[in-house]
Amino acid sequence: MFGWFKKEKEIEEVIPEALGLRLGGAIELDKLKLQLIEDELTIEGAAPTQFIQAVGEIKLGDNNRILRFYTDDDGFIQIMQYGTEELGVEEVKLVYYYDTLPISNQTEWENYLNNKLVRDTWDLDSQEFYKAWDNNEPVSMTETIWKKDKPKSELDQFIMLYEREINEDLFETLFVIAEEKIEFNQYQRCVSLSTAFDLSQTDFKVIG
Repeated sequence: MFGWFKKEKEIEEVIPEALGLRLGGAIELDKLKLQLIEDELTIEGAAPTQFIQAVGEIKLGDNNRILRFYTDDDGFIQIMQYGTEELGVEEVKLVYYYDTLPISNQTEWENYLNNKLVRDTWDLDSQEFYKAWDNNEPVSMTETIWKKDKPKSELDQFIMLYEREINEDLFETLFVIAEEKIEFNQYQRCVSLSTAFDLSQTDFKVIG
C-alpha cells in the first residue's frame, strides 16, 4: 500500500522552467532598451514588470523544444532550447499579440491552411514582413499548456513566420498561427497574429 503511494508521487508531472522563468513567477524588462526600440516596433506600451500566468511546451524532436511563458501583458516569452539546461538556450523572444481572427467553419479553416497562411509577404500595420521559412506549407506543432489550478491542455498549431529588418541590429518577427482545440466536443479555431523581437539574457531579470 505504501509502495503504491510512493509510485504515485514519483510520476507527478514537472512543469517546464528555463532561465529562472516559471509558472507563477515574474520578470522585469530592461526599461531603457524598451524606450530605445519601442517606437520602431509594432507593439505599444510594453509593461516593464510582467507576471507569468501559464507555461507552454512544444516538443520538436531530437531533444529540441520551444517553451512559452505567458504573461499578464497579453504576450509571452518564447525560448528555443536544446535539452533542459541553460547552456542549451538558443533564442529568446518577447512576443505580443496583435490580433485574433475567428474561424467560423471548416471551409474557411482549410482555406487559411492551404492558401492564406503561407505567402511571400505579409502586410501588418503598414509594414511589410517577408517570409522567414522556405516551406510552402505551415509547420504543424502541438503545444501542451499548464495554468495554475487548472488541468493541462493541448493546442494544435499551424505556424508560419515572417520578418522585417528595422536596422542591422533589430529585426521584428511576425508569428501567423492557425490554432485549433476541442472544447465541449466542438472545434474552436482562430488565426492569431503576434509580433516579436529578440531578448538577450541581460535584457530581463527574474524577480519572482
